[in-house]
Parts: sequence; structure tokens; C-alpha cells
Amino acid sequence: MRPRFEYGEAVRVIRNVRNDGTFPGEPTGRLLIRRGSIGYVRDVGTFLQDQLVYSVDFFDQGRMVGCREQELQPAEDPWVPTRFEFHDKVTPMRPLGVNGEVIAAPGDVGEVDKVLREHPGGPAYHVRFSGRTVLVAEDMLREPADPEALEDT
Repeated sequence: MRPRFEYGEAVRVIRNVRNDGTFPGEPTGRLLIRRGSIGYVRDVGTFLQDQLVYSVDFFDQGRMVGCREQELQPAEDPWVPTRFEFHDKVTPMRPLGVNGEVIAAPGDVGEVDKVLREHPGGPAYHVRFSGRTVLVAEDMLREPADPEALEDT
């Protein structure tokens, strides 16, 4: 298992990093580093002998956090910002259908399964609504209006 990134290399985190309970002084679940932020590799270690974990120093945020290799990309690689990410709750702005069957209507809450940053025409998502996964353009989605819906799904 060879590390992809080296000491001192600039990297970009591609997912929000939240406290999993191992970052002292912050509650579990608190956002530590926002996706798209650039930091510098300070150390490389392993977790459970099969996962590389990088200590990344995010100077702008004044934090050093552990990131898995799949959460990082080289800082110089193109970055397409998106409004949503994996596991975010969303609702369609218009009814979504497949072969004439409505899969989701405005107000129905779905969950982002995959972010497609390089999708032709702009970012898109695989979103799961009531057991069905559909491809939806970013401009067709918004956050659910009902905060309780976020807790129930």
C-alpha cells in the first residue's frame, strides 16, 4: 500500500469533514473542514492496516485533520463546486418521472447517493426517492422546506 500523496503536497478535500468523535474540543458531527478546502499533507498513517489516513493541515481553518485517501484529490486538479453532497436530503423543484410514472414530486424527500461533478451540462446527482434512484440535474433540486423531514428520512 503506497500513499498517493507525499509530505508537503497540496491536496483538496472533496467531501465535508465532520468530527467523528476523534477531534478534541468539538462535538461529534460538527463540520471541521468544508469540501473544496486546500490543505497540506503533514503525515501518512494507516487505520485497521488497510486504509491510508493523511494528516492534512488546513492553514486557513487553523486545523489539522485526518483524511482518507478517497476524500482527497491533488489541489491542482479541476474542482467543480456543488450545492449538495453524498447523503444530503433534497427535494425536486418539479415532478420527476420515468416513462410517464411520477417518481418524486416537490416536497418528497430523497437522499443523494452519488455526486456527478463532471456531468455534461453541469453537476448532477443520483438521488434515491422511495426506493428508486434517478439522475437529477443540480438546478432541479433544493433543500427540503420542512426541517423535520430531514430527521425522519
